[in-house]
Amino acid sequence: MHIRRVSFDHPDAVKLNDQVQAEYVVRYGDDGDATPMAAADFDPPNGTYLIAYDEHGTPVASGGWRAQDTNDEGNLDGDAELKRMYVVDGMRGRGLARRILAALEEDARAAGRVRMVLETGTEQPEAIALYTSSGYEPCAKFGYYRFHDASRCFAKRL
Repeated sequence: MHIRRVSFDHPDAVKLNDQVQAEYVVRYGDDGDATPMAAADFDPPNGTYLIAYDEHGTPVASGGWRAQDTNDEGNLDGDAELKRMYVVDGMRGRGLARRILAALEEDARAAGRVRMVLETGTEQPEAIALYTSSGYEPCAKFGYYRFHDASRCFAKRL
């Protein structure tokens, strides 16, 4: 696998984002994740977006982080918010999400962020298992879905 930094509006990022949104529709029965995001949110040094490519150059996994500081959605100064972690169906179970996660944590740490935070949901038990096995612990809810019952928020000190 080759992990490459790309812009959030790169065609491969858009393709994977469309796929993860379709999965959210199936899992939650809604219109997908409505969290407001812009491509600039992931521009270094205030964020980054990564894609893993297989040996044929096919995009197979993605994830990003964006800087968040104290705001009215419950973030704290120094937060790095994890977004759009996704592995295509045929490549799951190979450790790709863990590799993307580790690279994102290192990048956020190098950018001076002190805590990685994420929001996932009850219909994503694989994600919850990945994050808890990677040292993430439940935290106060934050973000767009903080008032939804199915929302689960986690944090890890960087």
